[in-house]
Amino acid sequence: MYYGIPFRARRLRRFYSQFVRAGALCFDVGAHAGNRVRCFRKLGARVVAIEPQPDFVRILRWLYGGDDGVEIVPQAVGRSAGSAELLVSERTPTVTTLSQAWVDNVRQEPGFTNVKWSSGGRVEVVTLQSLVERYGEPAFVKVVVEGFEADVLAGLTTPVRALSFEYVPATRDIALDCIERLAALAPYRYNWSVGETHRLQTAHWLDAAGMRAFLIGLPKGAPSGDVYASRTDARSSS
Repeated sequence: MYYGIPFRARRLRRFYSQFVRAGALCFDVGAHAGNRVRCFRKLGARVVAIEPQPDFVRILRWLYGGDDGVEIVPQAVGRSAGSAELLVSERTPTVTTLSQAWVDNVRQEPGFTNVKWSSGGRVEVVTLQSLVERYGEPAFVKVVVEGFEADVLAGLTTPVRALSFEYVPATRDIALDCIERLAALAPYRYNWSVGETHRLQTAHWLDAAGMRAFLIGLPKGAPSGDVYASRTDARSSS
């Protein structure tokens, strides 16, 4: 599903090439099956792939364990170091999460009504800042952690060049908290893509107020997507 869709890999490379250059360092927080890892490597970047689900850690090691340009971190990322309970959806592992509050908010939403979560045991949690200190400052950070995005960014003190985080209209407050956290670190400009289109939705990037207004104005039932943030002193192709 992640590797076999025709033309998807090419579309991903074309999209991420505006953020990722050869020789850059990327963090993939919530690496899952590693299709973003593959994309970043094809663009010539080094990758730190962070994934707490043991089944997907095994997949990542099978696919990339022999690649010196990929570091696999079998941990979760949060606002502070420690441990947390992983809530696993066995049928739909893409929505496995560390956030009980997120589960409570989305379980009645269309698309989630048939999803069931169970305990996946406790996993080790590190901070994003500790990863920066261990591996270096990344040029791009992808964060998809099902309702834990604000917690991930709460553990960051370095204003990285560019990053993305998922938004879900039913839990838009999480994305709004992400914007507040980034605003405390540095001036950023924002854009977004819907679903898996990997296409920025506006030619003109928004300031923090504009991005907040967009998220607040999303109608109920609108599709989820990803917010992209770029430091205003960073070059962009837009």
